Amino acid sequence: MNENELKDHVIKEFVNLQRIKAAEDQDAEIAYQENVLKARMQVLGISTENLELK
Repeated sequence: MNENELKDHVIKEFVNLQRIKAAEDQDAEIAYQENVLKARMQVLGISTENLELK
């Protein structure tokens, strides 16, 4: 990962946190973000079978 890719990644994380904070239904937004993250991980070959956010 080069510097620009890392910057892009950090900006995306910040935007996701802002979406959660601004959401009317924060639990629904967190569940959505969790689903997106798990899908991205699976595409990268990372097992999410036993992954649970607590």
